[in-house]
Amino acid sequence: MYRKGFETYSYYGPLNWITFNVGYHNEHHDFPAVPGSRLPEVKRIASEFYDNLPQHNSWVSVLYDFVMDPDIGPYARIKRKHKGLAS
Repeated sequence: MYRKGFETYSYYGPLNWITFNVGYHNEHHDFPAVPGSRLPEVKRIASEFYDNLPQHNSWVSVLYDFVMDPDIGPYARIKRKHKGLAS
């Protein structure tokens, strides 16, 4: 379910209907100013960028893995090097 090199995943299942499209996670990160109600349209317009990305098929599975897998959790995230300001 989790692939190395990908920081975030989207979920395109029916729960988006009752969660205000919170599953359109990649789209949200690419276009944070776009309202959630328009994120499905972003995916439709730019499907060539999103269709081949890994995605979650089940929120239950995501929650299970988050709780049970020691390699996944709030402290197991990609850390970027801080570039800082050039002096």
